[in-house]
Amino acid sequence: MTSADAAPSSAADPVAEESRVPWIVLVAATHAETARRRPPRTRTIVIRLAAGLVGVLAVVLVLAAWAAQWLAEREAVNDAATVTDVLAEAVVQPALTTALADGDAAAEAQFDRIVRDQVLGDDVVRVKLWSPDGVVLYADEPALIGRSFALDDAQREALAHPATRAAVSDLSEKENEFETGSRLLEVYRPVWVPDGRELLFEVYLPYDPVAARSADLWRGFAGVTTSSLLLLAVLTAPIVWGLLRRVRDEERRRAALLQHAVEASDAERRRIAGTLHDGPVQDLVATSFAVESAADAEARRGEHESATRLRDAAAAVRGDVRVLRSLLMDIYPPGLSAAGLGHALDDLAATARSRGVAVELDVPAAWEGLPEADEQLLYRVAQEALRNAVTHAAPCRVVIRLHRAGDDLELEVADDGPGFDPTVLGAEPTGGHLGTRVLVDLAAQAGAELSLATAPGEGTRWRLRFPASARAEAAS
Repeated sequence: MTSADAAPSSAADPVAEESRVPWIVLVAATHAETARRRPPRTRTIVIRLAAGLVGVLAVVLVLAAWAAQWLAEREAVNDAATVTDVLAEAVVQPALTTALADGDAAAEAQFDRIVRDQVLGDDVVRVKLWSPDGVVLYADEPALIGRSFALDDAQREALAHPATRAAVSDLSEKENEFETGSRLLEVYRPVWVPDGRELLFEVYLPYDPVAARSADLWRGFAGVTTSSLLLLAVLTAPIVWGLLRRVRDEERRRAALLQHAVEASDAERRRIAGTLHDGPVQDLVATSFAVESAADAEARRGEHESATRLRDAAAAVRGDVRVLRSLLMDIYPPGLSAAGLGHALDDLAATARSRGVAVELDVPAAWEGLPEADEQLLYRVAQEALRNAVTHAAPCRVVIRLHRAGDDLELEVADDGPGFDPTVLGAEPTGGHLGTRVLVDLAAQAGAELSLATAPGEGTRWRLRFPASARAEAAS
């Protein structure tokens, strides 16, 4: 269906003319499902909760492994210190002699036999005896005897403040060049020669018990933690599922209330429009006829001045009727399903023409009978764009054209008005261009693409491209 208030002219057609202003995409086309941001399904939420539980369990197990390793080392270090104290008090201290401290070979051999018989074994893999200045007086590895090494801070602290010190060995130090394996436990404590001289007794213990103890602790801790988390999940699952169902029911109830509110608003607007149309509008029409008849009667009696005044009054009443009918179009436009998109746009154009805007419609009859959702979107966008033209560009010429772009619908609304700077769209809608925000929202909700081409002195062109996929989703 094509309608115009003047003969079309391609030279003056704002749509037919190729605009020098580039298109600005305000809303990119997307799926209507994505644009509506529907809440996730209950199953999706449950899966996410399960994935979160698995993630928490993995983190807990990693922390449990670290904690078990730390606790096992602490326990092993404390046990090693206790073993070293017993060995020092029961075996080493009684075997110390002044000759050994002086470096006597015979005393050294005697002490070596005691160490190998009573100290070395599966639990102790190395024994050293240090002088306070860092000389190795005795070691079960003969190559170390007599060599000097710098004592570290912990060793000097043990000598200065007699106490047993235990830690994981640093096997990269020179004094440990003969040690094998990756890690050892190192324990040292002061001992005293009969003449009162202080020596440092040091032993190395294997690290394997630490690993075994760590594995035991980890298994116990992980088992308790895992079973507790799983039990918590089992106990809370019905509660979570019930809450999710309640939330979903509330969402459905809220959607129903919103739909009811929309329908109630629509019914109220229809009632108001019907009341105005059947009451004041009809009364004013009848009044205009009565006043016009009275004017004719006055003219037949020769009262031309009175007849002129009555005719002016009748014209004013008819003007008020036109204004009221325009308001009725804004309050409640004709039903698209009943009248069709072309007739609805015709009425919309007639309203705009009464406000100083020349409107040309190019809506082929082939587009009649579109799905109601498509017609609603196209009508609302055309209505808002035309309302913008009436508000900001009148008097002007507007062309509304609907055509196909591939499988998509494309609506263009163009005017030859003064145009505007599109950068104002980014500002707060304090006084103008609020309608553009409405257009953007309409397009975004439907998953359509909305573009604008405008500049001062170049008119304004709106283009709505409604993808076939978005149309199908909106219809469903």
